[in-house]
Parts: sequence; structure tokens; C-alpha cells
Amino acid sequence: MKVTFFGAAHQVTGSCHLIETKTKRILFDCGMFQGGNYNEGRNADAFPFDPSELDAVFVSHAHADHSGRVPKLIRDGYAGAVYMTKGTRELAKIIWDDSLSIMRYDNEKFQRPILFDEHDIDEAYGCCDGVDYHQKIDLGDGVTALFKDAGHIFGSSFIELHADGKTLAYSGDLGNKNAPIVRPTEMLGEIDVLLIESTYGDRLHEPEGHRKQLLLDIVKKGIANGGVIMMPAFSIERTQEILYDLDQLKEHDKTLPNLPIYLDSPMAIKAGKVYKEFPEYYDEEAAQQYKMGDDFLHFDGLEVTPSREDSKRINHSPNPKMIIAGAGMMNGGRILHHAKRYLPDPASLLVLVGYQAQGTLGRRLYEGAEEVEIHGDRIPVRATVTAIGALSAHADQDKLVDWVRSAKKTPAKVYCVHGEPHASTELAHRLKKEISGLEAFVPEEGETVEI
Repeated sequence: MKVTFFGAAHQVTGSCHLIETKTKRILFDCGMFQGGNYNEGRNADAFPFDPSELDAVFVSHAHADHSGRVPKLIRDGYAGAVYMTKGTRELAKIIWDDSLSIMRYDNEKFQRPILFDEHDIDEAYGCCDGVDYHQKIDLGDGVTALFKDAGHIFGSSFIELHADGKTLAYSGDLGNKNAPIVRPTEMLGEIDVLLIESTYGDRLHEPEGHRKQLLLDIVKKGIANGGVIMMPAFSIERTQEILYDLDQLKEHDKTLPNLPIYLDSPMAIKAGKVYKEFPEYYDEEAAQQYKMGDDFLHFDGLEVTPSREDSKRINHSPNPKMIIAGAGMMNGGRILHHAKRYLPDPASLLVLVGYQAQGTLGRRLYEGAEEVEIHGDRIPVRATVTAIGALSAHADQDKLVDWVRSAKKTPAKVYCVHGEPHASTELAHRLKKEISGLEAFVPEEGETVEI
């Protein structure tokens, strides 16, 4: 068995790993490259393998950096099955439609290429084989696979592949500890080799029990300042988790002060409908609320703004107010219009709640930029910029190590992917130091390793 790393090696984007058994060629994820013109320009490149020669494609979850190039894969010749959970199938379709809309805008304004069209999306959706967790997928010749719950986003999975007498697992992305709505990350089985994400392989999050309190403190600070609380949030999972916590604070804890809260993300609004279609994915607490008829994604004071006209009306709402808008790394989306308006305001607050890739506006703000460019204009940054790791949807270093340690059989080799070089290296060092009999590596992009 061989593995070639065609993305998410030394970076957190473009997940794409080719697995070659004695008789099968299998792709784990086919994600978009994100963050900066160079990375995003790579999406138009030809695949470094022949899509028509693949026997199967497995997608761990719907986020664009894991599923975003599947329609291009179909366009370029792949005609087989694309395996993913049923929830991932519905969320991926939303992401592909949104990506096409963005590509068309960028093509018209900047002459950037369009990678696929509606026909390709329809073809890709038709190829998607929605499966249940723990459903055995038999590819023939003794090659089987199954999906287990990764606890990262709705429908997210890690994948265990059995072939050639060995078991290889691919983590996809693993969820934070005790994240709301989604169920906890399942344990690893008996694994020989593991490909593990390392987004936060070099850091620890705030205790998860502080999550709601941190959110409450932010709202109170925003009200005291009299400005605008801007929260760029990934439209799938992060936004829903934040709404869940706000619902708890508003309707159950009774501690959330009154202020208008706007959900200004068409994709997040559409994704919320998918959440209601698959209550079997809920954790125990969310399932109980669902049975009681509680819509935990909506509460008094929340206004959704699906259209551009709805979004523009937010400007006329008096301060203080809170705006949750995409995109999470501020590399596009409606958050840019709000940031352009309110970043110069010292009373306003920008709250980063997820990983910010190199080259993105969110990363520059996270690193303390005093001035940024938005829509061709130089914008001074006078608003307070803060980040909350406890609201991240990714596991931190402790959870990643504990997850590997929990495997029924300790993997002999671990490859740390989906992380910047320092994060991947720190995780690899700690795994080797703390888990006996394990070797850990940080692969290069394009590198092939033999299992």
C-alpha cells in the first residue's frame, strides 16, 4: 500500500491524499486550496493524477478545503462513487453552489477561472453515495472501509480503510472537546497507520467549559462599548454552534442581555435546514431539546438576513449589535462589508472563532495589522480584535494525542497532515515522546510513502 500527499502537507488547506493498494486507487478528500492568490490559483491546475483511473473517492466532511474540488474531479474524468455520510452530501452541495457563485463573481471582476458549472455539481451530487456511520463499504478484492464520527462538524467522519492485510485511518478533521450539537469523536480501532490532522498541533484551547462564559463576556463588553460585535464564522458548524450557545444563554441560562443579533450568511441559513433533517447526528443534549420541540438555532432577538437587501438594512440598525457573517477567515463573504464599515470604530469588536490560514485577511488581523485592504480601500484597524480558541471546531494538541493514545491498537506510523509546519512538527514530536512504539512524520507535498 502506498500513500501520496497531494494537499494539506505543511499547510491547512487542499486536503487530498491518494491511497494505492495492490488493486485499487482511492482518494481521501478533494479539497480546495484557500488563503492568498497563489494558493487559490492552484485550484485551476490539473490534478497530479488521472481522475479517470480512480476506483473510489472518500470525503471526510463538507468543508470546502476537504470537498471543494469534487465537482472539478468529475469534470476532469472521474465517474465512480464518492462516498460520504448523508449529512455531508447535503452540506457539500450547498458549499459547491456557493463556490460557483463566488467563482462567477471573481471571473467577472478579476477574470479568475471558473472550475466547474451547475452540470458538474449535479453530476457530482449524483455520484455521491450517502452512507451511515459504521456501514461497511466493500470495494472488492478484500478492500473495505467505514466511516466513524469525527465530532468536527455535522456529518463529519474519520475513515478506516482495510486493504492488503493492513488498516489505515484518515482523521479528516477532529472536533473540539464537548462541542455542542455534534456527538463526541469516536475512538480509533485497531490501526497500523494513521494520517492525522494537526491544525492546532502546537497549542491548547481554553477549557471548553468556559465557552459560553467567554461568549457572554464578549456580548457584555460589546454592549458596554456601544459598538458592533463582528464575528466572522464558518457557515457550517461554527455558526450553528455559536447560535446554540447563544440560545442556551438567552432561553435557558437567562443571562444574555438584549441586543439585536444578525445572522448574515445565506449559506449558514441553508445549512441550518440540513441540521433539522438529520437529528440522528445530535449529541444527547441537542437530541433532548429536539424532542421537546426546541429550535436551538433560533431565539428571540435573532434576525436572519438571507438577501443582500436584508444585509444592507443591518447598517441602519442602531448600536450596539452583533453580526455573525461568513466567511470565517474573512477571505470573502459579507463579513468584509461589515469589517470595512466598523473596523475603524474603536468601540467595535472583531471576534475570530476559527483557524485563520496564512494569506487571509483574518490572519493579518489576528497578527495585529494596524491597516488592511478591503475591496481596494485601505482601512485603519481601530476596533479591538480578539480570538477565542474554545469556539474552534478543531481538536487541540491534548485531544489529538489522547485520541491516538485511545486506539485499540497503537499505530506504528503516524503522518501529521493539515497543519502549518510548526504545528505538525510539534504534534509529531509529542506523539513520539509520549506513545511508545510509535513513529511520527511530517510529510512533504507530493511525497509518496510505502506502508
